[in-house]
Amino acid sequence: MEDRPQTPRSEGFGHNSKNKDPLLHKKYFSKYRTIKKLGEGSFGKVYKAEYNGEYYAIKFEDKTKGQNLLETEATIMSYLKGPNIPSIKSFGYSGDYNILVMQLLGKSLEDLFNKRLKFSIKTTALLGYQMITVLQYIHDRHIIHRDIKPDNFVMGINKDNANLFLLDFGLAKKYRSSKTLEQYPYIKKKKLTGTARYASIHALEEMEQSRRDDLESVGYVLMYFLRGNLPWQGLKIKSKEDRYKKILDKKKQTTSEQLCKDFPDEFREYLEYSRNLEYTEEPKYEILKNKFYDVVIKMKENFDFVYDWTTENDLKKRKSIAGNTISNGIELKTTTTKDVEIKSKRKLKEDEKIGEVNNSFNNNINASNNLNQILIKDNENDMLKMEENNIVHDKVDSRCCIM
Repeated sequence: MEDRPQTPRSEGFGHNSKNKDPLLHKKYFSKYRTIKKLGEGSFGKVYKAEYNGEYYAIKFEDKTKGQNLLETEATIMSYLKGPNIPSIKSFGYSGDYNILVMQLLGKSLEDLFNKRLKFSIKTTALLGYQMITVLQYIHDRHIIHRDIKPDNFVMGINKDNANLFLLDFGLAKKYRSSKTLEQYPYIKKKKLTGTARYASIHALEEMEQSRRDDLESVGYVLMYFLRGNLPWQGLKIKSKEDRYKKILDKKKQTTSEQLCKDFPDEFREYLEYSRNLEYTEEPKYEILKNKFYDVVIKMKENFDFVYDWTTENDLKKRKSIAGNTISNGIELKTTTTKDVEIKSKRKLKEDEKIGEVNNSFNNNINASNNLNQILIKDNENDMLKMEENNIVHDKVDSRCCIM
C-alpha cells in the first residue's frame, strides 16, 4: 500500500529564531496581515491573513522556480467568478513571490477523507452532484480544469459550509474559442497535465484534454471515496514514465463494473458515460447530476447536503441565513434536518446573475509601497486577449504529479 499523498496541514511556529517564517506576521498590499501558515506544497505556500476583522487566504508562489502558475490561476478565477469558485481579492508580487489573496475556505476533501478513509454513499453522491455542477459552470465559460483531485475540492465555512468549492486553476486552460465556440484541435503526444492517479485514460495516453477528461477524473475521485483506494495505487514503479504507463495499463484493464462493484449502478453508469464521450462532445450535465440525485432518493435519504462530517453547529449556521440557504442551484429549506425540500431552480443565466452578485471582484485595492499590484479584470475581453496571446490555451504542459 502506498503512502497517502501529503496534504496541507496547519503549522504552528515557536519563538525560536531558527523557526522564524519570513512570510509570517507581515502585511501585504498594505493591509492583509499573515497570522498562520495553513499549508505548503509544490504550488507554494498558503497562509491565513486578517484585515479589518475579516479573514482571507494568501497564496505565495516562488517566482524563481519558473512555474508562474499563480497569475494564470488568478486571471481565470477572476474571469469565472461565480458559484463554487473562490472570490479573488488581489493579485500582485513582492520580491521573489507572486501573491494571491482570496476567500478563506475550509478543509479539502482529501483532508476530510484522511480522517475517515471512506465516505458514505450518500455523502459521495452529494459531492458528485456538486462537482458536476461546478464543472458545468466552468465548461460553459470555455475553461477546463485539468487537475481534478480531492485536494482541489474544498468545503466552505460558516454560512457556506454546505457548499463545495473548486480550487487551483494553475493548470486550467481554454478548450474552445469564446467567439466561435469552436473547440481547439485534437492533438496527440501532449505531456500529462494533472495528477496521474485521477487523470483520464486519454490524458495518460498523452492526448489533448477536453470536457470529458474533467468528468472522467471526477468518476475516479468518487470511487476513491467509496472504496478507500483505487486499483492503480501501490504499483511497483521505477520512474515517472514507468508510473504513468503502469497506471494507464491498470486503468484500461479495470472495467467500470470491476471498479464500481458493490455500489449503486449510477456510479458505474457515470464512469462508462464519461469514458465514452467524444473529444468535442458536450456532456449531458443535467442527466449526470440527476444520477447522483437518484442515488440519494433511492436510499430514502434527504438530498439535504448533510455530509458524514456535518455537525449540528454547521446546520445552525446554515439556518442563520434568513431560514434557508442556496447551494449549487438547489434551494434548501433548513428549518429542521428532516424537512429539507429540494427543487431545481437555476439555469445558466440565473447562475451568471447570482455569481455577479455573490462574488463581486474588488477592483479598487490600493497598491502597497513595496508591491506592484496587478488588478485583474473579470470580463470576456480579457479572456479573448489571453486567447490571442496563447496565455491560457497552453500555459503549462506538464507538472510533477503524485501517483
